[in-house]
Order: sequence, then structure tokens, then C-alpha cells
Amino acid sequence: MDMTKRNYLVVDNLIIRPAEQSDSSVISQYFYRNKSHLSPWEPVRGEDFYTSAGWRQRLIKLVELHQLNLAYYFIIQQAGSDEVIGTISYSNLVRHPFHACYVGYSLDEEMQGNGIMRRALMKTNEWLFQEQNLHRIMAAYIPRNKRSGNVLEAAGFEYEGLAKDYLFINGQWEDHVLTALVNSDWQE
Repeated sequence: MDMTKRNYLVVDNLIIRPAEQSDSSVISQYFYRNKSHLSPWEPVRGEDFYTSAGWRQRLIKLVELHQLNLAYYFIIQQAGSDEVIGTISYSNLVRHPFHACYVGYSLDEEMQGNGIMRRALMKTNEWLFQEQNLHRIMAAYIPRNKRSGNVLEAAGFEYEGLAKDYLFINGQWEDHVLTALVNSDWQE
């Protein structure tokens, strides 16, 4: 499965595409709009995280990492709209012998409960497995974040353990449930 000519993945009415330098305004608006909704699940963010200028700087690195196939930062939009309704990021991408990465994601508060993240995550995971030949995608979530756990389970991720004080989230160390999705069709 190739991305379309514009590097977009499409599932139902969702457009999932790599973030571009020109997306700084719509991404900053997304995070500003969802600041209180996302803060329990994310690191404490500086004020520049919620500005277009801050995202212009951040996107320089993200676009470069994408071009080097070292990380991927996708935005989710509904067909016909420029508004960002979610993000999916694949980071710490390692090739031989690990062939794995980590995934993180967020979804607009108003879009919760519609299967959007599950569908978008499954589509981008499929792309990583087929086009980037990864063997393993790992995800972690805070145990009380039941929605995230449900998304990962529905997308085929399997429980691997519990990591104590795993990430510094919202100003405190948080335990995380560790999960992974393995590409059963992987070939060297």
C-alpha cells in the first residue's frame, strides 16, 4: 500500500498525512484547543508548544526526521477540512536488528468515541509494516486511561507488562501499561 501521490493515507472520511512545515498554525490550534483535555496524559508543555511559531521550529526537525525515515509525525483531518483532529507519532525508529519503534497519539476531545483513532492507528501501523518493513510497534499508556487502552487493544496491540514510574507526565512519574503490535508477515 503506497500513500497517495500527495503522501496521504485515507480511511473512510479521514485523511492521515505527514505533517508539513506549512501545518504549524493548524497543529498549534489543535493543541491549544485541546490543552486541558490532553494535559493529564502528556508532559508539561512550554507556552511555545501552543503557538504557530513554536510549531514552525518543531516541524523543521520533524520533517527532517521523516525524510530520513527516523520518525513519522502524522496529522489526522476529516476530508474537506483543514482542521487537525488528531496526531499519531512514531518515534525512536530503529532498523536492524530491532526493526521497531514507539507510537504515541492524541485525539480532539470533541472526536472521542467515534473509532477515529482506532481506524487511523490501524492504517498508519499497516503503512509502517508494509512500506517501512518494521517488525514491532510499541505503545504505552497510563493505566487509568481506559480509552487509550481500548484503542490499542482494538488495533491489535497485546499486553506485555507494567512499567513503574515509566514517564514523567503532567509533572509526576506515571506507571504505564506496555503493549506491542508485532508484524507477523515481516521478512528480512
